[in-house]
Amino acid sequence: MRRTTYVRLYADERGESHFAEVEIELGLVDFAPPAPPLHVAALFPATGCGFVCAPADWDGGIPHPSPRRQLFCALSGEYEITASDGTTRRFPAGSLLLLEDTTGKGHTTRIVGGVDAQVVAVALAD
Repeated sequence: MRRTTYVRLYADERGESHFAEVEIELGLVDFAPPAPPLHVAALFPATGCGFVCAPADWDGGIPHPSPRRQLFCALSGEYEITASDGTTRRFPAGSLLLLEDTTGKGHTTRIVGGVDAQVVAVALAD
């Protein structure tokens, strides 16, 4: 059995945001027959998706919650998020973040590395 991980940002019952590492199993599935089976995890129900580009000088330093439950799949650049509990994590190209802190104190965001950061944002069903 194969596994993969992603980072989750969530708000606890007091409204404090935190990061958590999530590990999921990938089962062997006939995903695209007649091609050979692939290792797949259950898909998240989604309501839409789009691209978000933050310029290198963009500053999300005012604490804010995520506007919706969403996945951020980083395509280029790098961004940094600080949860309200003070923990900071960086998300380079290729990283995956599940944003679920839609209530509470929120988080801050900043672009690092001097280049624009682009993500695929997938809006998730509640």
